[in-house]
Amino acid sequence: MQCHIISMDQIKTDQIKTVCVYCGSGPGSSPSFVEAALALGKAFAENNIRLVYGGGSVGLMGAVAKSTLDHGGLVTGIIPDFLKSREHALSRVQEMIVTPDMHERKRLMFEHSDAFVALPGGIGTLEELVEQMTWQQLGRHSKPVLLANIDGFWEPLIALLAHMRETEFIRPALDIDILKAERVEDIVPRLRAAAARAPEGSKEMAPELARKL
Repeated sequence: MQCHIISMDQIKTDQIKTVCVYCGSGPGSSPSFVEAALALGKAFAENNIRLVYGGGSVGLMGAVAKSTLDHGGLVTGIIPDFLKSREHALSRVQEMIVTPDMHERKRLMFEHSDAFVALPGGIGTLEELVEQMTWQQLGRHSKPVLLANIDGFWEPLIALLAHMRETEFIRPALDIDILKAERVEDIVPRLRAAAARAPEGSKEMAPELARKL
């Protein structure tokens, strides 16, 4: 869970142009969760980073998207047809992609994004996050994946990953490089630092994996 430090003059800021945010369709129990989503949207707009997200207007999803838009940023929403009404698709976004199912949604979210951030959320958020972790572990991409550990929300998952290492189900050759940030202001710099370390030509999913989604 460590973030390697790299000097900012080594980082090409154009390496992160789009970031996919996984997060809850509800606000959660703590005001800090919504505050973090609002601050992250503002940070994306100020850094000319396009938000890619699940397309809804409710919960943390709506908060991060509306904040990005309110501060002059760009947003791509990707939502399955059956969730358009349930999650109240946000009509304000510059681009809304409607997919026939969840598999297509996740594939397009991957293809449209240079990095991934997980804000607090429920089972869907966890599933999307773990899928990116799995693909990274299998060498199918090297895009940065970051846990926005607001109020320690992701500590149980971090402890579980440590337990998996201790019990040798995550072996050294199959370890994963998951970033973590407790403060929203650290998220963009850490994503950029991680992108600068990634090998050239290694950020795209293998075609055979994309076809299986």
